[in-house]
Amino acid sequence: MTCGILLVTHPGVGSALLEVATRLLRHLPLKTEAFDVPFDADLDTLLPLASAALRRVDGGDGVLILTDLYGASPSNLAAQLARLGTPARRVAALSLPMLLRVMNYPEQGLDQLPATAAAGARNGAIVDDA
Repeated sequence: MTCGILLVTHPGVGSALLEVATRLLRHLPLKTEAFDVPFDADLDTLLPLASAALRRVDGGDGVLILTDLYGASPSNLAAQLARLGTPARRVAALSLPMLLRVMNYPEQGLDQLPATAAAGARNGAIVDDA
């Protein structure tokens, strides 16, 4: 069994990152899906749809939910998802380095993947004097 990955983001962010990651890696080792949260969304209305997405990616070991901006609507929806019963952890500040890092450690469980995701974001931020 493996963890699933659910990207809960503002419109287009998660799907674009997922598309690039798929092109770069050719095969994503973890079941992954992007769920867009429209700007004017009613989170109570979206919760059943997001919950269905969460269940689709759950490989039996829970789901790592990656959001783009902590405190925004996608992150708030992710917090609600994490309380529904499926084991889930939430990490904000989704970036391509974060997503690629997670995909490079598919053997990790839900207890380790959040730290791996955060490290991917930190290590992917480079200040270059060029």
